[in-house]
Amino acid sequence: MRTDRLVLKQVQKFFYRKKIQQKPFPQSLFPFLQTEKETIKAVDDISFEVQLGQIYGVLGANGSGKSTLIRLISTLLLPDSGQITIFGYDVVKNSYQVRKMMNRVSVDAAFFKRLSALENLIYTARLYDIPVKTATTKATEILERLGFKADRMDGGMEDLSRGMQQKVAIARAFLTAPILLLLDEPTTGLDPKSKRDVQAFINEIRQEHEAAIILTTHDMAEAETLCDQIAIIDQGKFIARGTAGQLKSQINKPESTLEEVFIELTGKDLQEE
Repeated sequence: MRTDRLVLKQVQKFFYRKKIQQKPFPQSLFPFLQTEKETIKAVDDISFEVQLGQIYGVLGANGSGKSTLIRLISTLLLPDSGQITIFGYDVVKNSYQVRKMMNRVSVDAAFFKRLSALENLIYTARLYDIPVKTATTKATEILERLGFKADRMDGGMEDLSRGMQQKVAIARAFLTAPILLLLDEPTTGLDPKSKRDVQAFINEIRQEHEAAIILTTHDMAEAETLCDQIAIIDQGKFIARGTAGQLKSQINKPESTLEEVFIELTGKDLQEE
């Protein structure tokens, strides 16, 4: 049955790696020795909901589980336990329907480098059966709203800066009007102006086109400005959640910044591995 929200219930994802042990054996014998596996809890018993029209922020240091969580929701990874449903569709049982309703932006977006920004977007639109004329008009409009100069739209992607390429990735995600957007650190590495352009566009789209948005970020100001609800993730667990004001009240310092809240609750800097 179709619902109006994304729901995660007790979701877990584990990874395994060989446990490194110091052994008094020659290196040539290592392949024949029995090795132990270490379990890494990348996502550990996470539950939350995001409604249409809501931006849900996930804050965490590098390696905290943010990107793994996004990959689980986007069906790129399968959960080891728990359930994820997107507007009533299970991500494991109904992955095809789920993928048609969402788009994802990450810091490692890929393109056809020899094609122009506009050609890349039109190519994507055609995969969704959007006519070329409609796709060209819509792609041009989105790029302009992101602060993309008209004379750069026809140049090759390989000639664009990191910030300009990220704007194309964001335009591509919005081009198909998805009802779920997964924004995995979309403004990381952007210059201040590009970051403001992207943040303003996300806010405008939220108001114009009712969609559920999950935003992972290192940027505390970005989270406080854009997000209706914010969760802090550490070692795969949500250790705090609420509005920015509610998070600040948890450390009894209402005048503190979100960064101060994060450091006090996790004992970590945002850039720590």
